Amino acid sequence: MRIDTLQLGVLGANCHIIDCGGGVCAAVDIGGDAEILLQFLDAHHLTLKAILLTHGHFDHIGDVEAVREKTGAQVYIHEADAPMLSDVRRNLAYQISPLPFRSIREYRTVTDGEALTIGERVFTVLHTPGHTSGSVCYLTETAMFSGDTLFSGSIGRTDLGGNVQEMRSSLQKLSALDGDYDVYSGHGAATSLDVERRTNPYMRSL
Repeated sequence: MRIDTLQLGVLGANCHIIDCGGGVCAAVDIGGDAEILLQFLDAHHLTLKAILLTHGHFDHIGDVEAVREKTGAQVYIHEADAPMLSDVRRNLAYQISPLPFRSIREYRTVTDGEALTIGERVFTVLHTPGHTSGSVCYLTETAMFSGDTLFSGSIGRTDLGGNVQEMRSSLQKLSALDGDYDVYSGHGAATSLDVERRTNPYMRSL
């Protein structure tokens, strides 16, 4: 499975591009710099079919509308974070960036356990609230796209519309998953679930 990662937007959040076979791909989070992503897709002859949002903060959704408009890709977000797609206070755009925010009006909500088929690949939605109430991870084969729930050696903040106890429950949910996963988070380097189970202080304290 080919996965490419670009750091986009004012905070350099990770945008993961997953090859779904047959020239089709999905992108996880698009925090800004739409032209960089569009140039990447063109250079690799990829058609973007889906934009999978891990949560609704501006640094993960900042240029979603610009890319959706150009590609026609379907946008997916958990129902609890859907209001953030058009509210600059909820998505923190007013704090993060001086640039105007383009609301995302066309999207589909997802729920825990839902399976999304994109090209030849199936992504399973795992609801992991804590960073925000609608934070999710997406699982496909041995890859996990964890957004701002789980980082290498750390976790996402819970003081930006999140909840400490929900985060703890979500980490327990991830820890209890069968097997190992390559973890591609919203910021920083990739890691693995087994490494985080062993070394991440937030997971070790569960």
